[in-house]
Amino acid sequence: MGFLHQGHQTLLEEGRKRGDELILSIFVNPAQFGPNEDLEAYPRDFDRDLAVAEKARVDTIFFPDAKELYGDHYQTYVTLNDLPSHLCGLSRPDHFRGVATIVTKLFNIVQPHVALFGQKDYQQVAVIRQMVKDLNFNIEIVGVETVREPDGLAMSSRNTYLQEDQRPAALSLFQSLKMADNEIRKGKTNASEIITQAANLIRSFPENEIDYIKICHPDTLEDILTISGPVVMALAVKVGKTRLIDNRVYTP
Repeated sequence: MGFLHQGHQTLLEEGRKRGDELILSIFVNPAQFGPNEDLEAYPRDFDRDLAVAEKARVDTIFFPDAKELYGDHYQTYVTLNDLPSHLCGLSRPDHFRGVATIVTKLFNIVQPHVALFGQKDYQQVAVIRQMVKDLNFNIEIVGVETVREPDGLAMSSRNTYLQEDQRPAALSLFQSLKMADNEIRKGKTNASEIITQAANLIRSFPENEIDYIKICHPDTLEDILTISGPVVMALAVKVGKTRLIDNRVYTP
């Protein structure tokens, strides 16, 4: 959705290795914002995006506006039954309908052979993989590992909303994921206990409001009670007014 940072640049650099033509789509998609979310305030800077694209040797930037993609009397949407009913989908009920719809439209317009998405939005990648499988798109979906700032904060365009004194609170997301890693490495299998520890750490910063902390199956996103195989820990937290997400996959 633009306002590109190092995480996006990493996606582009990986894409550059995988094909003869590299196409970057930039579109702040209104269909994936709910009421009272930050559609109008979402950061935009096309000159900045252009500089990142040139550095990554992008061949084409596809930069439509909302009128082009959602014209008069628009009425067709793509929905999934199960994956959106977990994690971010619980508090953002129409979000993944908007994601699945716009990605379908972009795929139909651009006709890529390979499409790359950041694993920071773990549920988004899962939704897109399932959609591509279900609708028989002949596209390889590549998830690229989360890029972090030097202190561990997952890179996000929304990080620009954070005040300097909110940084320690924001870092509690990454710290809770590291704490969970240590607990699982030591052999702890009770997911609820790990979630409680993470919640206590995050709530130690009064400006934090937890949307969810989940330990779930990496494919179905269903809750896991006892950790006996690979799991993903995913969380969403409001730091002041800024909603941040992060995740980590663990294999005991």
